[in-house]
Amino acid sequence: MRIAMIGSGYVGLVSGACFADFGHQVVCVDKDTRKIDALKQGEMPIYEPGLSELVASNARQGRLSFTTDLKDPVAEADAVFIAVGTPSRRGDGHADLTYVYDAAREVARAISGFTAVITKSTVPVGTGDEVERVMRQTRGDADFAVVSNPEFLREGAAIRDFKHPDRIVIGTHDERAKELMAEIYRPLYLNRAPIMYTERRTAELIKYAANAFLATKITFINEMADLAEKVGADVQEVARGIGLDNRIGGKFLHAGPGFGGSCFPKDTLALIKTGQDYEAPLRIVETVVAVNDQRKRAMARKVLAAAGGSLRDKTVAILGLTFKPNTDDMRDSPSIPLITALQDMGAKVRAYDPEGMQQARDVLSNEVAYTDSAYACADGADAMVIVTEWEQFRALDLDAIRASMKSPVIVDLRNVYPAEEVEKRGFAYIGIGRAPARNR
Repeated sequence: MRIAMIGSGYVGLVSGACFADFGHQVVCVDKDTRKIDALKQGEMPIYEPGLSELVASNARQGRLSFTTDLKDPVAEADAVFIAVGTPSRRGDGHADLTYVYDAAREVARAISGFTAVITKSTVPVGTGDEVERVMRQTRGDADFAVVSNPEFLREGAAIRDFKHPDRIVIGTHDERAKELMAEIYRPLYLNRAPIMYTERRTAELIKYAANAFLATKITFINEMADLAEKVGADVQEVARGIGLDNRIGGKFLHAGPGFGGSCFPKDTLALIKTGQDYEAPLRIVETVVAVNDQRKRAMARKVLAAAGGSLRDKTVAILGLTFKPNTDDMRDSPSIPLITALQDMGAKVRAYDPEGMQQARDVLSNEVAYTDSAYACADGADAMVIVTEWEQFRALDLDAIRASMKSPVIVDLRNVYPAEEVEKRGFAYIGIGRAPARNR
């Protein structure tokens, strides 16, 4: 199968490389010349475990290539995936669909023969209808079907998620497009991944509903964590206790500093706006967004309390900058409002992240001092804050860190360590949703 992937960002590049690994012929198209030149040299624009090797292998075998020229790959393709960005629009929170519609117009001009045009980008309900209208307006004689095929990839585990999906959602009523999509995903037959065929608008809403529900689970357990701290309970045991109920499930019940990243913040906002547009307000999702924003700001007050009520001229070591481990993505990371608030309180901030420091420099104050290890970050600090649960932070030499810190204070926003283990090494330990061991 010949596939053109429009957009070589996170979704487009991972999807294109995985489709190529299935044996399809894939051309990834992007207008960013520097990105395409880098990809041709084997340099990845994002960090995703295993992606560099997957791209290199399929490029070497001739199944995956990169170009800035859309015309020829689209004309030769059986299927064209649109995987461009849909960021939140400034001012109102709606998804900005400019790139989607621009791509649709260019694709319409270039297609030859019947072509499935598949929206892989996360788009609001009704976008497929508008893509179809734009394409027919651009070229009335074109033979195509617009399909919705949302992605459900977790950053840091995207390749596994693509190759071992929980489900594949395909929104179309066109029989030719259904047959073509079945052939594209046929290599997953042995994994018995369920393919769900539905209406296009339903497929679009499934993506938003899934992300909003997961964001709600995170926010729920974070509020339970606040209550657990007040009443002397342990939120991790609470999460396990309710997660063993198979109606609830244990995933996304890990208390922390709030959700971030490229999906949940913008997708919940876009869903709220859709509800408002259709006069079907989504009060639960609205509350989730408000509570999450407040929580990220509140984390600085937790650090302030741990440091004795004042951070003026004190050094705070931040371990982890990205919104989650195994990615370099800084978009809407909880570390951003945390660091900003700490600096506003007079703290000197020192930071370390295994992959995200270059991206952090683009979004954080120049006054942040970056180090080359967790130990260098903690050296001489008045408090150390674990913000992202990278595996490198799970087995730190706590005795060495205590000896190097000015004040042995750990604020663990991911509950990486048992309180007892840290406190017996002489630290003041503050976790999320559980009282210090000495107070139990």
